[in-house]
Amino acid sequence: MGRITARRRVTRIRRDATPSTRADVLAVEEPLEIRVNGGRLTVTMRTPGNDVDLAFGFLVSEGVITRGDQIDTARYCAGATDEGRNTYNVLDVTLAPDVPPPAPDLARSLTTTSACGVCGKDSIESVTTRSAFDPAADPLVVDADVLLDLPTRLREGQSVFDKTGGLHAAAIIDGHTGDIVVLREDVGRHNAVDKAIGWATAAHRLPLRGHILQVSGRASFELVQKAAMAGIPMLSAVSAPSSLAVDLADDRGITLVGFSRGESMVLYTRPDRIRTSAAASAVVS
Repeated sequence: MGRITARRRVTRIRRDATPSTRADVLAVEEPLEIRVNGGRLTVTMRTPGNDVDLAFGFLVSEGVITRGDQIDTARYCAGATDEGRNTYNVLDVTLAPDVPPPAPDLARSLTTTSACGVCGKDSIESVTTRSAFDPAADPLVVDADVLLDLPTRLREGQSVFDKTGGLHAAAIIDGHTGDIVVLREDVGRHNAVDKAIGWATAAHRLPLRGHILQVSGRASFELVQKAAMAGIPMLSAVSAPSSLAVDLADDRGITLVGFSRGESMVLYTRPDRIRTSAAASAVVS
């Protein structure tokens, strides 16, 4: 749709230098209303693109679906402006006939921000949804060197970030081969994860046993929750986790890695899944 980036005139000021004016590239942020069976479920601020993946991943994260074949159709609603022009900001997902609709209390009545996380939820209990999958039972073991390389490889795959400097990224990695299966960018870190999981849902790859979720920011409670709902046994982040993220990862049996920055990382839960040399073990410990 050509709406991922936008150009604006900006003025750059440097100390002891004359101000200069030039064109700058920005990451686009627009609302997406997700409807299910014609009824509004949520509105999220996102970077346009891969909207169907975003919707599918969101439905997996919220426990509405667990497989791609539980979706019948997904289509944009037309005539979103007074002039009848489609803004591609309203997406309606129709569930398969045998799939129960979302519970009425799941619908969020307020527009969330791109970095919202659990805002709009009444309590921690209301966001702690039990997954249909069991990541704790996953026998995945990953070499430490493979895991340490992932942030660099994630950054190398961020084509829109190179232009704007303003997008988060999430990638799903095959834990056995180290290959990136899918990489998605978005102005919202939660949206980037939903887009990656949504792609896997549409490709009928859930649960994501033997896979790693690598993210470009911090590891929040909600990102651990999304990993659990998709059956992902390992979550690696370049920044810090929250205490609640560590608690949830421990409860769900997910290996949680933080501060993964090329030469070192911190293992918060299930370190048994990381294969290290004696030297590497001394550094990580």
